[in-house]
Amino acid sequence: MRAWAAGVVFLLVVGRGAGEAAPQEVARALLHLLDYLAVDYPATVRDGAVVDPEEYAEQQEFARQLLGQLERLPAEARREALRPQVEALVAAIDQRRPAAEVQALCARLSTALIAAYEVPVAPRRLPPLAAAPALFQQHCAACHGPQGFGDGPAAAALQPPPSNFHDRQRQQQRSVYSLYSTLTLGVAGTAMPAFTQLSDAERWALAFYVSNFFATEAERARGQRLWQQGRFRALFPDLAALTRATPAAVAARAGEEGVAVLAYLRAAPQQVLSAAASPLVVAQQQLAASLAAYRAGEVSRAYDLAVAAYLEGFELAEAGLRAVDAGLVGRIEAAMADYRQALRQGVAAEVLAARVEALQALLQQAARRLETGGLSPAAGFAGAFVVLLREGLEAVLILAAMVAFLRRVGRRDALRYVHAGWGAALLLGGLTWLAARSLVRVSGASREVTEGVAALLAAAVLVYVGCWLHNHAHAQRWQRFLQEKMAHTLGRGRLWGLALVAFVAVYREALETVLFYEALWLQALPAARSALLLGLGTAALALGGLVWLLLRYSVRLPLRRFFQVNAALLLALAVILAGRGVAALQEAGRLQAHRLGVPGLPWLGLYPTLEGLGVQLALVAAIGAVVWWQRRQG
Repeated sequence: MRAWAAGVVFLLVVGRGAGEAAPQEVARALLHLLDYLAVDYPATVRDGAVVDPEEYAEQQEFARQLLGQLERLPAEARREALRPQVEALVAAIDQRRPAAEVQALCARLSTALIAAYEVPVAPRRLPPLAAAPALFQQHCAACHGPQGFGDGPAAAALQPPPSNFHDRQRQQQRSVYSLYSTLTLGVAGTAMPAFTQLSDAERWALAFYVSNFFATEAERARGQRLWQQGRFRALFPDLAALTRATPAAVAARAGEEGVAVLAYLRAAPQQVLSAAASPLVVAQQQLAASLAAYRAGEVSRAYDLAVAAYLEGFELAEAGLRAVDAGLVGRIEAAMADYRQALRQGVAAEVLAARVEALQALLQQAARRLETGGLSPAAGFAGAFVVLLREGLEAVLILAAMVAFLRRVGRRDALRYVHAGWGAALLLGGLTWLAARSLVRVSGASREVTEGVAALLAAAVLVYVGCWLHNHAHAQRWQRFLQEKMAHTLGRGRLWGLALVAFVAVYREALETVLFYEALWLQALPAARSALLLGLGTAALALGGLVWLLLRYSVRLPLRRFFQVNAALLLALAVILAGRGVAALQEAGRLQAHRLGVPGLPWLGLYPTLEGLGVQLALVAAIGAVVWWQRRQG
């Protein structure tokens, strides 16, 4: 009779005032219904046969109420996007489909409801867990018993009997949120009231406390060991993921080890708050929200969420994953780019749903690759080394060329401008990172736009400087020019220009580098973190050695050859930066990306898109024309 009781709860909650309930309130009541349906349906149908006809009839009636009550939501696109899922659920129950299928439909519909109506499914802050035992004895023990076995003094007179919270089979389908929902809404037709006299925080504390009865102390101890080893962090990135997780769903995805971690975290949810969100889970959540927004007709929001899935999610896990499985990184990047392009093209929602499902499978595969013990020492070293080398190489080459130039022409006094530029960039990058964590939210799209614009600006400046150096390397009186005019050429305005170039070259990478290292640190096992630091230090030494070689040997070149070498270096870097700038703006969703289906070379700024390669070819042609004209004039 539990399904019938839940249906009564639903009618009482959303039926107040015939449509007066707020959309979020209706959505919460729908979630309450779906939870009871997922829990009770398995006991009514087994192997396609009805086990309890009376209960099954109530399940059918209960499911049909979903469609009727869906009409109480405002008539808009997001409501209509839910209708096919509700109809599919009703049909599955009518056809006596397997319990696992019905539960999966309930879970998907719950996720869509939460995304569409932004239903809060977790406490805003950690509830007062220490007060929960006393609250349970005061408000729950009379019916459910002091230990939660459903054997309290009042239990014998109650029909249906109170829940036994140690019933493993039923509790497999209960989440902390569903327990909180029951405490908040009650179960009409039973002795279970709505505990409105308790505060929201107290109801959450009770829900966490009750959720712990299903597991043993041995399971929680095992879960603690696994969590401390860095296992299954992707499953529980925040309190919302923890409160919505059911033991059955976790077991299907991560086995008994995952269930043990769930048991531990239910007893110690502060551990989730102390850990940053897993980038891969962020990517999965944003993709699901993107598809829900698209189905609701919000195409622009769907595209922004797809961009966020990459920039605020997957990109931050990329370095660690690349050290483990570089091929998987490429497949995920290509699939995400194709999904964003499909959103722009307005393809059918069913096609997009299939692409999102494939992407989710790839992201789950990536999570498993990272969760098999986390990043090993070798992978941690490789990831840390590659991140700094990749992100810092271009900046170091630009700074080295500028320093060598100033030293070669005898303007060591101007070096302080260059050092001030890159020093300010590092400082501001650190401050931006701190602000993004504690003061304001800097989105991944904003970060990529900043990097893209800075890269294009730096490319433009490098083209100018490179062409200037090439021109003076071929001038007939270049040495007299340097001796007589250098003081005017490098006046105060030009010196501040050098500082600006140094600033732009470093700042465009500083913030992203910090974010990558933060993500690597979270993915690494404790034993691998020393290797991660070693990789960072080794990359720093490698970059320092490269600077030393450039300064030592380039300054020894004849002045004419020095100008030519530095001009070629800066012009090549300009082409690379132009490619990376276009790619960053494409990742931020500011430019379209028509993929060419060929491998790219990110180290050289070559990305396989028509727009990026087109800009680089145009820049190469422009540089070639300027150099040809300079040679002719010379």
